[in-house]
Amino acid sequence: MDINGKRAIVFGGTSGIGLSATQMLSDKGAHVIALSRNPEKLENVPKNVTTIKMNVLDRDALEKFFQEEGEYDILVNSATGGARAVGPFLSMDLDGYKASFDKLWGYTNVVRYGTKYLKDNGNIVLVSGSPARKCRPGQIAISSVGGAVEAFARGIAPEIAPKRINIVSPGIIDTPMSPLQGKEREDYYKNTTNNNLIPRAGTPDEVATGIIFAIENEFITGTTIDIDGGWLIS
Repeated sequence: MDINGKRAIVFGGTSGIGLSATQMLSDKGAHVIALSRNPEKLENVPKNVTTIKMNVLDRDALEKFFQEEGEYDILVNSATGGARAVGPFLSMDLDGYKASFDKLWGYTNVVRYGTKYLKDNGNIVLVSGSPARKCRPGQIAISSVGGAVEAFARGIAPEIAPKRINIVSPGIIDTPMSPLQGKEREDYYKNTTNNNLIPRAGTPDEVATGIIFAIENEFITGTTIDIDGGWLIS
């Protein structure tokens, strides 16, 4: 797919991985709508980018948005849907575990209401995470949700063909989502990646290049693209 001149919709598009995707799509000449709960975070908005406040769990608002926008070419969703529970399952607050699945519900909402208006040669990219297939201690909620997202994409790919859907699965990525600062932040990323084959945190741009690949390559669908520093094989 030649991205230049295409219409792209990016949920979670004003921060972290989604912001990088927004910027790369914009740089390639797409007309981008970046949606998030806090669109004001995006400063110096390019002329070909529009920002909109949206919660992916608000199905009525999503349905109205897609109806008003009409046909488009590219759909990217990196929105988390909310907080995610961490820690051992047997001591985890089950409401927190359940709330972690807001990411899945946000993805299914967007795909449900957005696919109708996606052009037949268009495509969808969702973001999961390496714990979906290799769960480390304390990541059971993240792993469960990521696994469900990947199963959802593989299952729905035949249903929506010839429209395409793919997954980009990042490992540990240094994004604004982490509240840690200074040395504490540096130590966290060092400790959580020191066993990876590439022992550092990834960047949002490195993940966004995978999203762009999934968009431009018209011979993949139902596929998971791993950008994880060797997480799965270390």
